[in-house]
Amino acid sequence: MEYLIGVVLAVVVGIFTSLLGMDRDRALYPAVLIVIAALYDLFAVMGGSSQALVLELAVGVIFVGLAIAGFRFSLWFAVAGLAGHGIYDFVHGLLFQNPGVPTFWPTFCSAYDVTAAGYLAWLIIGNRVRPAEA
Repeated sequence: MEYLIGVVLAVVVGIFTSLLGMDRDRALYPAVLIVIAALYDLFAVMGGSSQALVLELAVGVIFVGLAIAGFRFSLWFAVAGLAGHGIYDFVHGLLFQNPGVPTFWPTFCSAYDVTAAGYLAWLIIGNRVRPAEA
């Protein structure tokens, strides 16, 4: 059920932001990627684990870097970051013990991230957004 909710929510948010024209600003999906990357940090704080926080911050730097590259150079970096974070969600429990992560979160977030990456790729391929700065 978490997968279904993640996919549906990502599609609804994607369509909604497209209808409003929010996705015409190249900052939208990189900003979403930064927020998504910060959520595991929040969970570490909520779980009271300093060790998990340090590990999650270290991994988060990778996704923030991809978000910055996506904004500055090409939105394809944001696509890669979103898809990569979806994979990270899928294997998160095998890599880290973060006591603040809700049990449903990795599957929900994985589905959301991969779907959002696909939606952004579809926007780029369809020339609905510019993949790189002019």
